[in-house]
Amino acid sequence: MAAGQALAEQVAWACRMLALGGHGDITLGHVSARRADGPGLLMKPNRLGLEEVGPEDVLTLDPDGGKLAGDGPVHLEAVLHTAVYKARPDVGAVIHTHPPFSTAFGATDATLALLNHDAVLFRDGLAYFDQTAELIVRPEQGAAVAAALAAKKVLVMRGHGVLVVGPTVPWAVYTALTLERVIEIQAIARTLGALEPMTPAMADKVYPDKYRDEYLETYWAYLIRRVRRAGLAGGMPGGMPSGMPGDPSAKDGADARGV
Repeated sequence: MAAGQALAEQVAWACRMLALGGHGDITLGHVSARRADGPGLLMKPNRLGLEEVGPEDVLTLDPDGGKLAGDGPVHLEAVLHTAVYKARPDVGAVIHTHPPFSTAFGATDATLALLNHDAVLFRDGLAYFDQTAELIVRPEQGAAVAAALAAKKVLVMRGHGVLVVGPTVPWAVYTALTLERVIEIQAIARTLGALEPMTPAMADKVYPDKYRDEYLETYWAYLIRRVRRAGLAGGMPGGMPSGMPGDPSAKDGADARGV
């Protein structure tokens, strides 16, 4: 499989996973991946919901967000992605969505507490952007967002949503899903009593046993199976993308788009 096709499949799977994980907001929200076969990026098109995106819908953009290939329109906020890729050579994937708990969190003065194992993914803290709640559509706005993100993996955009990055598409997806879960748990915990987070030293001990690349391969395979079981895999390929472990749920081959 060509590198570009494998990456387009990852972007499409990522969109479906995020939709199932509560990140959908009509046709808003976008996922991109840095191209491995040339400069630029692959990105979800505008006018499709996350759960509707297939590999054939994914756009190829140049480093400034100009469309090189694909039929759909480019998201107005593509500059969010291009600015981050220019500022962060370590980033291989960017996600911007409006998940309810994370967005609500950004509208408060709350800080993230390390309440459970999931939360230690964010032991280095979150970044915040509060210069504007407008759409980020101009290069200077994108540069400001990238500067606010700095070296973090999550940027909370007050009054807007979140920006999540990772070295790969699977890592970015898992980070975005974990962020929403962690903030939901924190919201529940606040209703039960005072928060009692673990210490930073304990978080550092937990982290290497919780977050490893080999675990992520298993999680990615599970998330694909979960999308299939939810009936959101219509139009998706039967096999696992980009060298990920085998997908036993694909054996029935019943994947007509829209099923």
